Amino acid sequence: MTDMTAADISQIDRWQKDRQKLFKSVPADGKKIKYLGKEFLVYPNTFWPFTDSQPLVKNFHIESGESVLDVGTGSGVIAIFSCYSGAGRVVAVDINPAAIKSAKHNAKQHGFDKIMKVKRSNLFEKIGQEKFDVITANIPFRNKPAPDVVARSQWDTDFKTNTQFFKEVGNHLNPGGRIYFVQSNFGETKEMKRLAKEAGFSVKALGTESSGKAETKKFTAFLLKRV
Repeated sequence: MTDMTAADISQIDRWQKDRQKLFKSVPADGKKIKYLGKEFLVYPNTFWPFTDSQPLVKNFHIESGESVLDVGTGSGVIAIFSCYSGAGRVVAVDINPAAIKSAKHNAKQHGFDKIMKVKRSNLFEKIGQEKFDVITANIPFRNKPAPDVVARSQWDTDFKTNTQFFKEVGNHLNPGGRIYFVQSNFGETKEMKRLAKEAGFSVKALGTESSGKAETKKFTAFLLKRV
C-alpha cells in the first residue's frame, strides 16, 4: 500500500465491509447499475460495477476479432466492453455462482451471448488448454482473510489467488498476447509487480481513476507483456 495511514486503512476496511453488505442485500430479482453510460444487472452476492475497473475499460485496446479471457468477471462488465470493442470471442470466468448468473444475464441483455461465454471457474481451472490474445483481470487487491465468496471479491487470503494467477496465466496467452490488470493504492501493487516480473512480464501503468473527492481510493490499470 502506498502512502496509506492507519486511519486510511481503517476507513477502507469499513468501506469494503459496507459494500459487502450491499452486495448481499440486493433483491432476489436483482438491481440495475449504471456504468460508463450502460446498464447492468447484479443479482445478490455479486460485486457491483465500480470505479475499480474503469481505468482498464477506458485504456485497454482490443483488435477486431481478437479472443479475450476475462478473469474474475463479476457482473461481466469488462468482458462486455471487450465485445463492444470488437472481440471475436470472449470467455468470462468467476468462482462466484451469483456472478455467473449476473454475467450471463448481462451478456444476453447487451446482445453478446453468442460471442461471450460465461463459466464458473477458479481462475483457469475450467479453461483447459485454451489460449487467448488478451487476458483481462480485476481480481482482489488486498492480502486479507476472506470469510466468504462475497468477501473474496475484495480480499485475497494469503494472496493465493494473485499468486496462482501469475503462476498460470502464461499458459493461456497466445504469442504476442497481452494482459490488462487492475490494482489499487490500498492493495498489494508492489507484490503484484514482483509476481508479474518473476513470471516474465513487463509492467506498464496505463491510467488511474479515483473514487470520491478525497481520492483516498485510486485504481490503476496495467499493461503486462512477455519480456
